[in-house]
Amino acid sequence: MIRLFVPQPLSKDAGIAPTQEQSRYLVQVMRLGVGDEILVFNGTDGEWRASLVDAGKRGCLLKAEEQTRAQTTPPDLELIVAMVKRGRVETIVEKAAELGARRVRLTITRRTNVDYMKLARLDAIAMEAAEQTGRLDVPAILDPEKLDKILDGWDESRRLVFCDEGGDARPAIEALAGTGAPAAILIGPEGGFAPEERERLRSLPFVTPISLGPRILRADTAAISAMTLWQAAAGDWK
Repeated sequence: MIRLFVPQPLSKDAGIAPTQEQSRYLVQVMRLGVGDEILVFNGTDGEWRASLVDAGKRGCLLKAEEQTRAQTTPPDLELIVAMVKRGRVETIVEKAAELGARRVRLTITRRTNVDYMKLARLDAIAMEAAEQTGRLDVPAILDPEKLDKILDGWDESRRLVFCDEGGDARPAIEALAGTGAPAAILIGPEGGFAPEERERLRSLPFVTPISLGPRILRADTAAISAMTLWQAAAGDWK
């Protein structure tokens, strides 16, 4: 069944006005008519079965009929990724949503060579991935910040998992056992972290360096691998 993320509050008989783009998708692409049903969610009120009650050229209207699932939240996993080429960041955001991350934070490191990203595009990718995977929330995409600023303001109750390409960190599946949430995974830029960044990260008490194996991975591959391993070792896959 079609699922849509909507911003409106959801309750019995609540009216829901999809965006024009969503309306076009429902009526013109999927060819739904009055009386047809979809699933909707807003990140706070669970998932609801909703029926199409009006379909016009300027938009459509839905009515919430019945809650199908109560609201739940995934483990508090955050992904922090140095900005790389647009296509790879888009892949990372999509897979982060599929793999259960609550937030994706973009960061600027010494070797970051990308300084602009369309956050609205990334928000849309995260929303579509949440719709398709059955999530009841959409991960937040946060504005880029310098890595030093992120570390300066770090809440030490959150474990920072540092994907260290230096070659002397413990294997990920071993290091992640018992890590638990809240946690964050840090992925570096093309070319890796600068020596002074790596030195600082390894000196911090809340950081757990991990190795992703003997091969050098691209940023998107590293992000997917690290999130998968964290979910298997400490997340909600157990």
